[in-house]
Amino acid sequence: MGQNQGFTIWFTGMLGAGKSSTANYISARLQQVARSVEVLDEDILATTFWPEMDAGSSEEWQAISDRLGWLAEVMGRNGICSLIASTSPYKSQREEIHRRIPRVLEVFLDSPVEALIKRDTTGKYKQALASEIPHFPGITSPYEPPNNPEVHVRTDAETLEEGGRKVFQALLDLGWVTPEELKIITGARGRASGNNKTSKVAPQAQARAEKAKTRAKAAVSKKPKAAKATPKKEIAPKKKVASKKKVAAKKKLVPKKKVAPKKRGVLPKKHQKKRK
Repeated sequence: MGQNQGFTIWFTGMLGAGKSSTANYISARLQQVARSVEVLDEDILATTFWPEMDAGSSEEWQAISDRLGWLAEVMGRNGICSLIASTSPYKSQREEIHRRIPRVLEVFLDSPVEALIKRDTTGKYKQALASEIPHFPGITSPYEPPNNPEVHVRTDAETLEEGGRKVFQALLDLGWVTPEELKIITGARGRASGNNKTSKVAPQAQARAEKAKTRAKAAVSKKPKAAKATPKKEIAPKKKVASKKKVAAKKKLVPKKKVAPKKRGVLPKKHQKKRK
């Protein structure tokens, strides 16, 4: 596997499900094997990349998803592994990310709302339940969980390490990390498993990657071919035309032939009459 190839891990889930914690956990271990990694957390990036939005309407969530997707796409082209921690509440927006980015792994961090309310330290769930926050995913606005994510982690029942192992196993199944790298990260040399029940990732993500490549090739083939440049005919250099002043100067230099003056009143011999 080429280590210079980047990829995207998109962590989705409700507030407090563990997106940021899991992303940072995976990032620290990828850095152990000298991978270039960036964590893009929507809570941290909000004031810089979408200060005009409060993540309320579906249109605003679409704009946030588009901007995060663009960042991930650019990083992937430059060999950087981007870990996106974003609620991404709508299925259609996450599906668009899959179509846009060829090497993307979707990780659903799942937890019952009751468990999320118990461990909430921000007080936002109480405010949302009291209708004080009008657009709160999963309470006062929709959160559409993925139907078939590549990795599904129950954060109320599984530890951070257990969820991390699922993610790394999925990356190994895809060939995005090597068994040697996995041994450094987890301490155990793993093997790719196409029958992994918790992450049936290879058939899904690889199929999406192939579709993305096909679309890219089709887009390139539709571009009009550049016309071949016809060789220019060589033009012979123009002869320099002497200016009138130069011609006049040359004429002065050439001496004129002297013509003998004609005698007046004397006819030429052939016209003279013979005298008797």
